[in-house]
Amino acid sequence: MAAQALEGFERSAFDALGVTRDVWRIGTGPAVIVLSEIPGITPAVASFARAVADRGMSVAMPHLFGDDGREPSSAYLMRSMLHGCVSREFTVFALGKSSPIVNWIRVLARAEHGRWGGPGVGVVGMCFTGGFALGVMADAPVVAPVLSQPGLPAPIGTRRKAAIDCTDAEFAAVKRKVAAGAHVLGLRFTCDTMVPAQRFATLRRELGDGFIGVEIDSSPGNPYGNRKGAHSVLTEDLIDREGSPTLAALHQVLDFLAARLEVTSGGG
Repeated sequence: MAAQALEGFERSAFDALGVTRDVWRIGTGPAVIVLSEIPGITPAVASFARAVADRGMSVAMPHLFGDDGREPSSAYLMRSMLHGCVSREFTVFALGKSSPIVNWIRVLARAEHGRWGGPGVGVVGMCFTGGFALGVMADAPVVAPVLSQPGLPAPIGTRRKAAIDCTDAEFAAVKRKVAAGAHVLGLRFTCDTMVPAQRFATLRRELGDGFIGVEIDSSPGNPYGNRKGAHSVLTEDLIDREGSPTLAALHQVLDFLAARLEVTSGGG
């Protein structure tokens, strides 16, 4: 099943800062770094990467945690979550910090930009990695950052609920890029306690019109069928049905990436 989930991808090792990780690649054109959510590169994450490639972009999807291609389950999710919480590569609770692995992702982003060219690269983070796009953007040629349900720092306490997982210096660099015309796209479900509304309020306040916040109704009895506890906008909680706001959000992400990366080919 894992091999089937990643059919069509090419796997190769990428070394940066003394750390070697597998990277799964698909497509051609301006590069998009897809950062998997907990528990890892699931079939749904791979499907999202294919959708990006189908729009005329190349995807580089690094192994960060979990078992590549494995279907999610409660036990598997908890195991990966525990790994993320204890790993030195991820900063889960601290305020005013980005995860150390962001430095590695920056090197990957620069390398993919050098390989494919274009105006820059896109970065799509999800859940645990949702806010990494901002940290990478601060010191890499990122022109299309997407924060899908950015879950760090863990929203324990008022300050963490409103916080973004990057340093003050990184956020200042992001704000300068936004002032120069960049945009940041963020996605969350309205009742997702792991991604509080306060976090998007911070992004709106600090980035102004440069932040495009998409908040999808997941209240009890919502007319779209979004489940209670919906979290993964682009993957596990995506409802692929006409009129679904999650499907509209997926299309908005693909359009945002294609527009910012100046893609002139690919499917619609």
